[in-house]
Amino acid sequence: MAIIINIDVMLAKRKMSVTELSKRVGITMANLSILKNGKAKAIRFSTLEAICKALDCQPGDILEYKSDEDTKESH
Repeated sequence: MAIIINIDVMLAKRKMSVTELSKRVGITMANLSILKNGKAKAIRFSTLEAICKALDCQPGDILEYKSDEDTKESH
């Protein structure tokens, strides 16, 4: 099972930098980097809400589920 984080996609669509998102959400650049690189083990709903508000998107625009079979085929 893999949860894919598509923050980079939304940042590109909104023409926003990681630095700007970090400031708007109130999350450190280090923690935002961990999140967007898929290394985070969890995300608070308040953080997800703040990211969605800053990027004017839905949680499903950021989070994507891929089964093990899907992730094996893409490698």
